[in-house]
Amino acid sequence: MKIGFAGLSHLGLVYGLATAEQGFQVHGFDPDRALVGALGRGEFSVNEPGLDELARKNRPRISWQADPGALRDCTLVFLSLDVATDSRDRSDTRPLERLMRLTLPSLRPGTAVVLLSQVEPGFSRRKFLPLCQKAGLRAFYQVETLVFGRAVERALQPERFVVGAEDPHSPLPESLQAWHARFGGPVLVMGLESAELCKIAINFFLVSSICTTNTLAEAAALAGADWAEIAPALRLDARIGPHAYLHPGLGIGGGNLPRDLQTLRRLSGAKSPSLALVDAWHHCSQYHREWAIRAYRRLLQEARLEPRKATVAVWGLAYKENTASLKNSPALGFLRKAPAARKTVFDPVARLPKKIPRVHRVDEMMEACRGADVLAILTPWNLFRQADPSKILQVMKRPLVMDPYRVFSPERWKGLGARLATLGRN
Repeated sequence: MKIGFAGLSHLGLVYGLATAEQGFQVHGFDPDRALVGALGRGEFSVNEPGLDELARKNRPRISWQADPGALRDCTLVFLSLDVATDSRDRSDTRPLERLMRLTLPSLRPGTAVVLLSQVEPGFSRRKFLPLCQKAGLRAFYQVETLVFGRAVERALQPERFVVGAEDPHSPLPESLQAWHARFGGPVLVMGLESAELCKIAINFFLVSSICTTNTLAEAAALAGADWAEIAPALRLDARIGPHAYLHPGLGIGGGNLPRDLQTLRRLSGAKSPSLALVDAWHHCSQYHREWAIRAYRRLLQEARLEPRKATVAVWGLAYKENTASLKNSPALGFLRKAPAARKTVFDPVARLPKKIPRVHRVDEMMEACRGADVLAILTPWNLFRQADPSKILQVMKRPLVMDPYRVFSPERWKGLGARLATLGRN
């Protein structure tokens, strides 16, 4: 069975390769000829653990094309373009709509077409369904649950499939059923709008966990407690669970969660009481995003060091580990606001934007620390955990360390004379 993917950004690339891994013949289409050429050479614009290996292994089963006619013989086609967000965390669906208008007329009538891109409730019925009906295609919406840094893992081992259909009581097309069966896992079929909102609901429970965890971690520090000691007790509570998100962090990063907050604002209406909760989550995230700058100023004040004379090393630029994405990155916010004579940055993947002045990027993490008064670890890359705290302090000018994510357990700094700032513990 031939399966097509239209739109070869992060979403289409990962799902396309995962589909090839299941033994299907995959045809990937994108109108960007330069992108298609790079993919043909094995050059990927996204960074995901396991992606290169997956591509090498499945090269015989996948082709990249810049012609939508390449999808003509596919019995199942996924529209898989990532929907970008603007500076106000709003979705820009114009590229997706152009891709739909370009792709759908090229498919054979009767083909099952699945929209994977995340859209607001109502988009599928207003924009996607009419185009499919005009071309004689069967339209479905499926919730994508990829996570930056774990996309390959989650594509190959899905927890469940959520499918939106115009008629959720009718059987799904045999081609889509065969695709689901190859991966395994439960399939939940519901109305189009329900499936679109389901993705937002999943993200909102995550937002709630993030905000609750950050708030309680701060309370732990103020009370002289240790959040790392408390979290295991919550995981053993059946109402919370072993997989609950209980790691404190620097607010909500990336593009999807902030976008969903804005989406719910529009859905709720200007007078809905729900807006109070949405606003509270937004303010909570912004407050915890500023933790790094507050901790930095506190460390400098305790060391009686003039901020404008300080040098600071930053480990991590990406908003989370295992990705190059800088969308809503706490590290970038810190670099823009932190007063310092010199700022040196290291990240194993992410690149420093040109619009941040007076910041020097280095290619080795220990080199970033050389002569620094403060080390700020603002992305919890596993690579950082391999460093030796004693050797870090040997090359620093002062032993001031900000480690909000506890890349190093506090015990590893004991006896070294470090002044440590971390989340969930004073």
